[in-house]
Amino acid sequence: MNKWFALGFAIIAAALLLLLPNKPKTQYFHNQGNIFGTYYNIRYEYTEDLHDDIKHQLQQIDASLSMFNKNSVISKINSNEDMTTDSLFEVMYQEAHLVSKLSQGAFDITVAPLVNAWGFGTNGKAYNIEQTINIDSIKAFVGYDKVRLENHHLYKDNKHITLDASAIAKGYACDVIANLLRDKGCKNLLVDIGGEVVLQGINEKGNAWRVGISKPKKDAIGMEEELQEVIESNGLRMATSGNYLQYRIIDGKRRSHTIDPRSGYPVEHSLLSATIIASSCMRADALATACMALGEEAAINMIEQTLDAACYLIIADADTLRVSRSSKWEY
Repeated sequence: MNKWFALGFAIIAAALLLLLPNKPKTQYFHNQGNIFGTYYNIRYEYTEDLHDDIKHQLQQIDASLSMFNKNSVISKINSNEDMTTDSLFEVMYQEAHLVSKLSQGAFDITVAPLVNAWGFGTNGKAYNIEQTINIDSIKAFVGYDKVRLENHHLYKDNKHITLDASAIAKGYACDVIANLLRDKGCKNLLVDIGGEVVLQGINEKGNAWRVGISKPKKDAIGMEEELQEVIESNGLRMATSGNYLQYRIIDGKRRSHTIDPRSGYPVEHSLLSATIIASSCMRADALATACMALGEEAAINMIEQTLDAACYLIIADADTLRVSRSSKWEY
């Protein structure tokens, strides 16, 4: 009797298993493309390709924060159109305002008039600036305390104030895409947009993800990239800003693309790159730019006072490179 009971139970159990839906098999997907004038490189483990969802979300960010999109929220604000801000813009603005305070104005999204004047903005034209433009007159339109966000509208003290979110938008986009993947149920992922990175879990080989910090090289276009440091981690949000590749020769002088909003001039110190790890990639992105404006000593001081951030700075020291880390850097 027990024998027949056990056999019957086994048959029923097998039948029930056949009726249960099969759990979809996961695999690693690799999506890549171009957005915001740079690349994106995204890897994740999931049951299906999510590239269409990723592209849609990136296009939403572009429609909010891209200065090169004439119909974006930020472009219409810069053109003084009556524009209702969206949630993407508002999150970016609040974080930008916070980092502006932390850096005492070294990071400032109202820097756009100065960026354009030095030829690094949307017009792509560098003026003979020291002979034709009074920097102090442009600085009158720069300052994070000269704009305010109220009831889904951005109010300016002067119509000539314009915004530039390029030093925070890539990091923000990394956070948004990483959150999209997590919401879908992805536990293992790497999001890289123009060198800003969010990673979580393990790669397809079952190991921690590995990301590199590039070694600064003067005029390194066309040369093989060399890494200063390789970081192995199961979870981080990281951004890097550097002065050594993006520059213009203006009035016979090499000018960095990093403009200090406080002075109005490109920075001239020996800090070549700043890599930040923080609680969000958006914050890391903004803090990295702030560090490049501040220089080594002030950058370290700022990061030491920021509870959720650590920095890795590369400095030109005579003919060699020197590294300076904050006390919270553990990689």
